[in-house]
Amino acid sequence: MTRTATLKVPGATLYYEVLGNGPTLLIIPGGPQDAGVFAELSAALADRYTVVAYDPRGNSRTTFDGAPTPLDVAQQADDAAALIAAVGSPAYVFGTSGGAQIGLDLAVRHAQHVRALVAHEPPTMMLLDDPGPHVAANQALYDTYVRDGVDAAMGQFFSSNGLGGEAPPPEFEMPPEAMETFARVSGNFEYWLAHGMIPLSSYVPDVDALRASTPRIVVAIGEQSVGQPIHEMSLGLAARLARDPVMLPGDHMGFETLAEPFAEALHRALQD
Repeated sequence: MTRTATLKVPGATLYYEVLGNGPTLLIIPGGPQDAGVFAELSAALADRYTVVAYDPRGNSRTTFDGAPTPLDVAQQADDAAALIAAVGSPAYVFGTSGGAQIGLDLAVRHAQHVRALVAHEPPTMMLLDDPGPHVAANQALYDTYVRDGVDAAMGQFFSSNGLGGEAPPPEFEMPPEAMETFARVSGNFEYWLAHGMIPLSSYVPDVDALRASTPRIVVAIGEQSVGQPIHEMSLGLAARLARDPVMLPGDHMGFETLAEPFAEALHRALQD
């Protein structure tokens, strides 16, 4: 049974969910995602890990003490470290997309809390030989948000990244839990566009520290992401770390669309 709880951290109260038994596995969501996106993945891993999924600061059921503040990767990593310390340290860590960026910062500055990190498709565009086109694309996305609003910007984002982000067709019946998650995550789009997208994508991992770090760092790429911008970015990080990337099932959202095979492949990546 999933257990829910909150943790007070400086400036916010984190909402998190715990499922299973075994060593701690912390899941760090990307962008506007929250713990609900990982329900099936958590269930598939609960026989091997105490799986902890949470809503990052700025998203869903995690609340600020006052007005929302811009996303800060180091602060987000501090939140993740506090959560690991509260639940059971050290932890295996799976971070996806912007959550992988947070995981990379966590592995450098809070290495004592991390057994191993699987960084799944981090948007490490600043490690590319020429990040200029990606920086320009992010600025264009932000400009669309400011000029035309959330829906237009998210449509632009999904289209340019080969992702399906539209609402399900009317005849498609989602389970109530999935509908609730969809509504929460959609409600996070504005915070991500206004305060999170650029800080997460412009974060520059400390490659030298990561190469020398005690936690093992695994760069993971979706098998179906080849040809997408995130594939190029992930390869850039792997090259800087001088490590071969691990391929995982599906695309950028493989952990949700192919939860069971993804869980098996993630388990192998964490333990190899």
